[in-house]
Amino acid sequence: MKIGLMVGREYSFPPAFIERVDQLGAKDGITAEMVSLGGTRMEGPSPYRVIVDRISHEVEYYRGALKNAVLHGTYVINNPFWWTADDKFFNYAVMAKLGCAIPRTVLIPQKGYPQDIDLAPESLRNLQFPIDWDALLDYVGRPAILKPYSGGGWKHVYKVNDTRELLAAYDRTAPYCMTLQQFIDFDQYVRCFTFGKTDITPVAYDVKERRYLVDHNYLSSETGSRVVRDAQTINLALGYEMNTIEFAIKDGVPYAIDYLNPAPDFERDRITPFYFDMVVEKMANLVLDRARNGDPSQCWPRWEEMLGIGPASGFTGAPGTAAPATPSPKPVAPGTSAGGTAPAGTAAPGRD
Repeated sequence: MKIGLMVGREYSFPPAFIERVDQLGAKDGITAEMVSLGGTRMEGPSPYRVIVDRISHEVEYYRGALKNAVLHGTYVINNPFWWTADDKFFNYAVMAKLGCAIPRTVLIPQKGYPQDIDLAPESLRNLQFPIDWDALLDYVGRPAILKPYSGGGWKHVYKVNDTRELLAAYDRTAPYCMTLQQFIDFDQYVRCFTFGKTDITPVAYDVKERRYLVDHNYLSSETGSRVVRDAQTINLALGYEMNTIEFAIKDGVPYAIDYLNPAPDFERDRITPFYFDMVVEKMANLVLDRARNGDPSQCWPRWEEMLGIGPASGFTGAPGTAAPATPSPKPVAPGTSAGGTAPAGTAAPGRD
């Protein structure tokens, strides 16, 4: 049985992950390797039981090949169909409905469009013009954050204090669709590593220096439990099994401000050796669990079910069959920990 890995500009995580999967999977004959693609036939089959995808958001061919692999029985982390459809603005709206603290956010029209799109004036007849920028700022508050509704890496993110600054930043954003969001003047900031939807490790994060801090007492038990609970709810609703979720904490309230990161940074130099070793171990155990015990159906988002507007998820592919719905996570008991890898009071179950 084989585990496949697809990566881009990563150097420390791939060999460490493959080596650890080989070590832990040896007794079951499970091995890991880099996926090699060179023309994908629609008939399949896929040689992999599980594929970990960390690059298809940048290489369209990979995304198409992964969807075909799912068709032929491969379990892909993360689900390539939902990843293709998802965006940050939709996520904000869903999680606000599910009770998470979300900054006020507005989706705004693109400043410009890709040159290869043949747009005529009639193509934009549904857009209001001019936009009432003052009203949008009145809604989200000043200052505000202008950022893409999809994508990451701190690209095209602007802090604006008034309409003049907003328009100056907006003029530089083509062809991206953007969101305007309430700025949270946070007291604390955490970035959570998540594995398998409910295994959550909150980590202190220095936004200005963009670096992780190893501080196991960074959060109080109460705040840590809230962060873990909200992170679990986010992953269960959106179906992600490999993700990072960012919270800006103000007056004890964790505001979820970024949680569409299905290919999070796992490089040793950037996440610290301590958290690198943890990530390698948890990712290896996650894929081995999915290889040994995973349902042949893909992991899908559950937001419709959780909002009470759709059926329970878990369809396996057989007519008339569905897996039992997984209950929403309960708050983590204060004072618990996960093997010393998370701040006090922030550990979560290791298996969803």
